[in-house]
Amino acid sequence: MNRARVLLAEDSPVVARQLRSLLGQDFEVLAMVTDGASIPTAVDALQPDVLVTDISMPGMDGLRAAELVLRQYPDLRVVFITVHSDADLVARARALTRTAYVLKSDAGDDLVAAVEAVMGGRWFVSASLARATVRGQ
Repeated sequence: MNRARVLLAEDSPVVARQLRSLLGQDFEVLAMVTDGASIPTAVDALQPDVLVTDISMPGMDGLRAAELVLRQYPDLRVVFITVHSDADLVARARALTRTAYVLKSDAGDDLVAAVEAVMGGRWFVSASLARATVRGQ
């Protein structure tokens, strides 16, 4: 089976290295970009299967960049990796097709599962967010 090809977008070098190491165990990490404005160009050039992107990015936020590339590439999947647990952001991410939402604090447990879920056509949200929603928080 071919490994999913991933483009990583993260503006923190330390976090980017950690995420790349985590993703690289199961997927082919094609490249990393450090600002949202670079995402469309990198997707054009590399044709990844999955974009793993932070939401808070310089230049253009990850949600806006994802909206742009998802329109142009119908087979692309997106995993948002973020510190933001805001219900409105989760709803915006879910409204886009072929996406997942992972909190950075849950990345060790959830990031690989999120990529696998979107590759299988399923929505994925961090377990801690799902628990908070069930509790009504």
